[in-house]
Amino acid sequence: MKKICLFAVIGLTFSLAACGQAEEKDTKDTGQSEVQTGEQENGGEETSISSNSFFEVFDGKIDHIHGVGYAGNQGKIYFAAHDGLKVYDNGKWFKTKKENNDYMGFNATQDGFYSSGHPGNDSKLPNPLGIQYSPDNGQTLEKKALEGETDFHLMGAGYENSVIFLMNPQENSIMDTGKFYLSEDKAKTWKEVAANGLEDTLLSLSVHPNNADYLAASGQQGIYLSKNKGESFERISKSGQGTSVFFTNEGLIYGTYDGTAKLTKLSLTDETEEEIALPKMKEDAVMYFAQNPKNEQELTFVSFNGDIYHTADGGNNWDRIVEAGSIR
Repeated sequence: MKKICLFAVIGLTFSLAACGQAEEKDTKDTGQSEVQTGEQENGGEETSISSNSFFEVFDGKIDHIHGVGYAGNQGKIYFAAHDGLKVYDNGKWFKTKKENNDYMGFNATQDGFYSSGHPGNDSKLPNPLGIQYSPDNGQTLEKKALEGETDFHLMGAGYENSVIFLMNPQENSIMDTGKFYLSEDKAKTWKEVAANGLEDTLLSLSVHPNNADYLAASGQQGIYLSKNKGESFERISKSGQGTSVFFTNEGLIYGTYDGTAKLTKLSLTDETEEEIALPKMKEDAVMYFAQNPKNEQELTFVSFNGDIYHTADGGNNWDRIVEAGSIR
């Protein structure tokens, strides 16, 4: 059974994708997924996903996306969906053959990805996933924290430093309900942070790639930035609803909606802002955004209406590669 989350503002209701509630699995079996034979594409290698036996060609529907990023710094775009990972590689689509989990709170890093969520039908992982990490495109998942206890939807992880910032939705063995926590040692230990100024209905969190001082959040009332590891946040957007946040090394790229979708880049050095051109969208906005760490001109985003756009020239020309969940 799927529980649909809604985030409504200014007469526009955004469907937030399914918050997957997978059937309870036998928690006695907590073994990790079996390692597949074949190529592994870590360390930033520019090999094709097609050469990896863990993947197969995909031409189905892509819906209920819960995150996007360039996992493993390979130059390929990973999309976390309720039925496993989908990868866009040089104009072609692929999917994982196994571990087709309902990934929530997905965050790509230079060595792999962090995620929470629920196990797929073919997984031996307990439900919920807690915080898992994969160094090999999802073939194996390493438990990091609170496995079998909590599903984290609001979670950010730094691309290079793997600092994790999250909001805990329910009480568990180490966290209080509704509180914010920061880990600077890859989920081994946690510190509660005050998050003063972050009193809002939140949609997403982001962590700077290598500077743990900088955290960001998008919410119903706007975009929020912290410069002190989450102890306090300041609303930086001028108007509208906040829809997405994404850090580069130099700045914060954030999405807003005030009747029109906007994408803005804020410089962290001089606080100047510039608008990134978006394609024409009707009653839609940027929900998940990513920039290729190897090429700052390559941008990708997922919209609330289930469209996926990609550009290779910094936004001058956008290609809609998925329309309402259907591959084009």
